[in-house]
Amino acid sequence: MNDSGEGGGSAAPSRRKDARRNKAALLDAAAAVFVTSGVEAPVRDIAARAGVGVGTIYRHFPHRADLVIAVYRHQVDACAEAGPDLLASGATPHAALRQWIDLFVDFLVTKHGLAAALRSDDAGFEALHAYFIDRLVPVCAELLAAAADAGEIGSDIEAYELMRGVGNLCIGADGDSDPGSEQPRYDARRLVGLLVTGLRRP
Repeated sequence: MNDSGEGGGSAAPSRRKDARRNKAALLDAAAAVFVTSGVEAPVRDIAARAGVGVGTIYRHFPHRADLVIAVYRHQVDACAEAGPDLLASGATPHAALRQWIDLFVDFLVTKHGLAAALRSDDAGFEALHAYFIDRLVPVCAELLAAAADAGEIGSDIEAYELMRGVGNLCIGADGDSDPGSEQPRYDARRLVGLLVTGLRRP
């Protein structure tokens, strides 16, 4: 150990960066488990997927609601941050919009049990909804504006209107399967794809 204190200034930021990265990995693991098992999945399953002890999860998130809220916000942030990246790398603004809407659909149809988990905390749910709107509507608006500027779609499409429509198409999409079959009778992604394709000008 260096008693002179040299290098101490850079150690703390490095530890904070590692802590943020570890927490993000934990949230990714929790999100993946929620997709398959819902928000009531055993904490030990999340810990196993993240490669940490159960105690580590409880240190970060003392209550299940804390973890559910953190996962939701983490996924909202990831969806928001993807918008500019897709716009920069997409073949066209409309292609970027379609890719982003696909991510948005994935987010909507994999929130198993979120509303039920937060039903006892209306204020918490309202705060999450406000966060969702504040983060994602501007991203969708940016993608729509770019596609309109490129002449690919009309300029009269509002981001909130489109997102609300997509959300309505996704309601109940995770629980509608043929009896005796794992294939869904209703494919929200296909319907949303038709909607986004229909935005294009002929």
